[in-house]
Amino acid sequence: MNELNVHSVVLGAGPGGYVAAIRLAQLGVDTLLVEKEYYGGVCLNVGCIPSKALIHVAKSYESIGKMNDFGISADAPAIDFSKTQAWKNKVVGQLTGGIKTLVTKNGGKVLEGTGTILGTNHLRVMAEDGTETKVRFENLIIATGSSPIHIPTFPVGGRILDSTGALNLTEIPKHLTLIGGGYIGLELGFVYRKLGAEVTVVEMMDSVLPGFDKDVVKAMARKLKKAKFEVLTGAKAKSYRETADGLSLTVEHKGKDITVDTNYLCVTVGRRPNSGGLGLENAGIQLDERGFIKVDKQLRTNVANIYAIGDVAGQPMLAHHASYQGEIAADVIAGHHASADAKVCPAVVFTDPEIATVGMSEDEAKASGREIAIGQFPFAALGKAKAGNDTEGFVKIISDKQSEEVLGVIIVGHNAGDLIGEATLGIEMGAFLDDFSLTIHPHPTLTEALMEAAKKAKGQAIHVLN
Repeated sequence: MNELNVHSVVLGAGPGGYVAAIRLAQLGVDTLLVEKEYYGGVCLNVGCIPSKALIHVAKSYESIGKMNDFGISADAPAIDFSKTQAWKNKVVGQLTGGIKTLVTKNGGKVLEGTGTILGTNHLRVMAEDGTETKVRFENLIIATGSSPIHIPTFPVGGRILDSTGALNLTEIPKHLTLIGGGYIGLELGFVYRKLGAEVTVVEMMDSVLPGFDKDVVKAMARKLKKAKFEVLTGAKAKSYRETADGLSLTVEHKGKDITVDTNYLCVTVGRRPNSGGLGLENAGIQLDERGFIKVDKQLRTNVANIYAIGDVAGQPMLAHHASYQGEIAADVIAGHHASADAKVCPAVVFTDPEIATVGMSEDEAKASGREIAIGQFPFAALGKAKAGNDTEGFVKIISDKQSEEVLGVIIVGHNAGDLIGEATLGIEMGAFLDDFSLTIHPHPTLTEALMEAAKKAKGQAIHVLN
């Protein structure tokens, strides 16, 4: 067995782990990054990046059919999906290929294999070829991420897919059925619907996107109907049988069993933390009731020299949140005064239209006991949106009625994910309505909608009626 002595080990090279390793190395800490499968984690390999690559292709494909609106005539588009997948894989390869280099060029070390915690200062790493390395460390950051939740009734394999399988299909299905109407399922659904597939969504709750703001849910329900999705809410997938070209799914809907015939079934009912099988018990590391590792504001577990970041440490399970935590944990280990004290964390759903949120929703603000004021401005009233023929959606600002402090922002529409950055910065800096409404925004741009929504919340809207 090989042996190593290092100051700090990072277990997992996802968007939290590799960022932590780079930051530690930059701070002069003797650092080892351990990864068993994916440099860049789920996000770069089978999540955020490949899905956004396919979403871009699907939107581009659909946009060709709309060129006549602009006076541009084009032949009916054709798609070679094998080339699409090759392009997606190239993008992934370009992004993931540089991670190991970034770590080593900053002075860190990399060890490939499966890590198991042996105690509060020891880790065993098993390589694929059976080589074992025992690593002694002063500090450990656990950044092992999460995995899709699987339903025992629908075991993944063949024509039953999880999100990873759906991103790697070699054909565009004639019909795709999604179990789960959350953001992961709807993102995938829009990809294949735009490319020509029929899509059915089976959701147990009373609406898609459970937990989202009511105005977001309404807007998405309208779009799903317009895009001719079949949406079964309040429904439960019960069983399936194989057919000549796919699956026959039995769904309980409105008290009756119905049959959905489909080529592929994709299970997208959420994700679980990768906290099992790590040897946490050997170090006495505590979990909560959902399997997340408990941490404090400095990302420390109950064991003082062991930290946890990203999906394995709890909500929100977002790549950018993991990266933020990775830098905090690294700074703490290096002796800096740091803690995770961000007021808000933005979230983006890359459906069509895009959805982006930060801070409180309307219901959360009301539940806090505050009297609130809301300003909502439609993109249909914005010159840039009309010029680009992207008028779906709105900006909604939730504020405290008395102080006019901005509590939350919700954006539904074209480039919502890019626009939410201004709102995030504003809330993080303690912005009030006037900070948005009196700031000169460039014209014509989509950012004007933030200014207009703030004016609307004050009863001073110019381009819509108050």
